[in-house]
Amino acid sequence: MSKTPTVVLVHGAFAENSSWAGVIAELTNRGIPAVAVSNELRGPALDASRVAAQVREIDGPVVLVGHSYGGAVITAAANQADNVTALVYVAAFLPDEGESLQDLLGSFPANDFASGLVPHTLPTGDGGEETFLGIAQDKFRALFAADVEDAEILGRTQRPIAAAAFEEKAGTASWKRLPVYDLVATGDQAIHPEGQRTMAARAKATTIEVDGSHAVAVSQPKAVAEFIASAVEAGATR
Repeated sequence: MSKTPTVVLVHGAFAENSSWAGVIAELTNRGIPAVAVSNELRGPALDASRVAAQVREIDGPVVLVGHSYGGAVITAAANQADNVTALVYVAAFLPDEGESLQDLLGSFPANDFASGLVPHTLPTGDGGEETFLGIAQDKFRALFAADVEDAEILGRTQRPIAAAAFEEKAGTASWKRLPVYDLVATGDQAIHPEGQRTMAARAKATTIEVDGSHAVAVSQPKAVAEFIASAVEAGATR
């Protein structure tokens, strides 16, 4: 029997590792090893290289899971870690080569998400400055986590993302050569559900739809974990 893949979970913008806590608990109950790795939200290429380094340290196959911006990160990271056997996207971006996240957002139906973004000017450490984006506290629940009881806490623990990350062009699309699974959040106010469906169809992904906000992994951890488990089980039986 082949070794059960380890699930490596990559959070997206305006979130942090603990957003996967419920999913990890559900996967653990199923006997599936899972870990949420650090995602620095600096840009897909840099973030992917660091995620890939953590993936390469794992002995055995890995199913990479990305939420939101984390989808762009796992798409790139899978090209740098030979032990990745499948990709799971949760309310996430699936960029093709040469596309930026801004390109994708511009091709989706319009929503109000951009109206909630707040810029933060932060020092770079070398005397320069860099702009990061967060979500205004009074808009966080509606735009990101409408179905999460503790949405206010999520908003107060959110991690901003470098604005430049949205302009960075993607490299080779690993979803063209690996098994792909996509969970569409039908109540998503950040990445329009029609955009999620379009990307999933383009990638020929095994797709399900879940009635949830952009923070679907927090509000619906059992449904998300069940979907991830289906990808793990499919890989383990190959």
